[in-house]
Amino acid sequence: MLTEQTMEKLKSLRLDVFAAAWAEQQKNPDHASLSFDERLGLLVDAECLHREKSATGPTAQGSQAQARPGVHRKHRLRPQTRTRQAVVRQLATCRWVQEHHAVVISGATGTGKTYLACALAQQACRRGHSALYRRAPRLFDELALARADGTYARLLARIARIDVLVIDDWGLAQPRETEKHDLLEILEDRCGNRATIMTSQVDPKHWHQLLGEPTLADAIVDRIINRAHKIALKGPTKRKDETITT
Repeated sequence: MLTEQTMEKLKSLRLDVFAAAWAEQQKNPDHASLSFDERLGLLVDAECLHREKSATGPTAQGSQAQARPGVHRKHRLRPQTRTRQAVVRQLATCRWVQEHHAVVISGATGTGKTYLACALAQQACRRGHSALYRRAPRLFDELALARADGTYARLLARIARIDVLVIDDWGLAQPRETEKHDLLEILEDRCGNRATIMTSQVDPKHWHQLLGEPTLADAIVDRIINRAHKIALKGPTKRKDETITT
C-alpha cells in the first residue's frame, strides 16, 4: 500500500521516469546490494537524463532504429563485483553519453570486455542514442578502403555523427602509421562531442608504448584516456564454459 501511495505522489509531481526507475529497482534483486545513496543517485540520474533528452535530444525511436544493426542485441549488464556493480550501474544511466565521455575497458582475453561494451552500447540505444560497433581491425580496413575510393571524409563524417562508437579489441597488434592517424582523426571528431567505448587487452598505462611515436601517442591518449571511465576486468576466461564436447 505504501508503495502504491508513493508511486501516485511521484506521478502527481510529474516524476514519471523516477517512478518507473524505482519500480524497476524493486523488481531487480541486484539493487539490494547498493546503499540508499547509490539507489537514490540512480533514480535522480534517470529523471534528469530524461528531462535533458526531452529538451534537446532526438526521438528515441529514430535513434534506436539507426543503432541496432551495429550492436549485439543479446547482451545484458551483468557486473561481477560490488565495486564494479556500482560503476556499471552508474554508466547504465547513460549520463556519460549525454556528457560525451569515454569508457575504456581493459583485461585479458575472455574476461568479458566485448560483452560489457555491447551491453553499454545497447543500453544507450534503449535510451534513444545511436550506436555503432566495430572491431578495431575491421574499422581500420574500412577506412583504408574509403581512402582508396575517395569516400574517406564521408565515412569519417558518418562515424562522427554516431552518439556511441564502440571500438573493440584495439591494440591486438602494433598499429600501423595510417591506423594511428585514423584513430586520431576519429577521436578528434568525438572528443567533447560524442561518446566512445574502447576495449583492449593492453592496459591503458601502456598505450604510449604501443603507439610508439610520442607526439601522436600524446594526442591520442589525451583525447580518450583523460575523459574516460576506466574498467579493468580480471579473472579466468569465460569462454572455457562455452566449450562444446562430443
